[in-house]
Amino acid sequence: MGAKTVCLLSGGLDSTVCLKLAKDEGYEIYALTFDYGQRHLREIQCAQNIAKKIGVTEHKILDIDLGQIGKSALTDEIEVPSGLSYDEIKKSKDIPVTYVPARNTILLSFALAYAEVKDADAIYIGANHMDYSGYPDCRPEYFKAFQNLADLATKKSVEGGKIIIVTPLLNLDKKGIVEIGTRIDAPLDLTWSCYAGGKKACGVCDSCVLRLNGFKQAGLEDPIEYV
Repeated sequence: MGAKTVCLLSGGLDSTVCLKLAKDEGYEIYALTFDYGQRHLREIQCAQNIAKKIGVTEHKILDIDLGQIGKSALTDEIEVPSGLSYDEIKKSKDIPVTYVPARNTILLSFALAYAEVKDADAIYIGANHMDYSGYPDCRPEYFKAFQNLADLATKKSVEGGKIIIVTPLLNLDKKGIVEIGTRIDAPLDLTWSCYAGGKKACGVCDSCVLRLNGFKQAGLEDPIEYV
């Protein structure tokens, strides 16, 4: 076996492209998905299908229920925003109600522990900040800070090793992510980005609008079904 990586896999577009990039780079993949109390399980079901399709060594689904903390439209009884245009979403300076407090820090901490257990060399996460949604834990300086933490917080770091936090999509917008995903034959048809959990994506929540705009700008048709 070659180098190992832990890949955070939500079942969404970005994490799927990120996972396929890691696979194509020759990593032995340990995929990590979270049931964190989100509104629906559709993404988790998609993550299971994606992990099987791409082929991973191991896929764990951890239950950490951030709904017990709440204060996010994804984990609490707060209305999910919808009906905004792409330009309106981009122009907003507010942190949206879909922000889950400290989510990336929590998920990356679990990934760091998993990476230690598997003696992994890297952690891949599909975050990006170009289609910036206002999430503070998607900024480049955040990942730089977490790398500094990882360099201090693990047995591997004390023994002279390193677990690298890899963010291959960080400086790409949705158009760029769609283009890369198409080029590397990532299973985009198995992904789910919608904040609603219906049989078809709603097409009007912020996440759907950003996704649809990415496909439109790339001159491609989104392979999933919309209401």
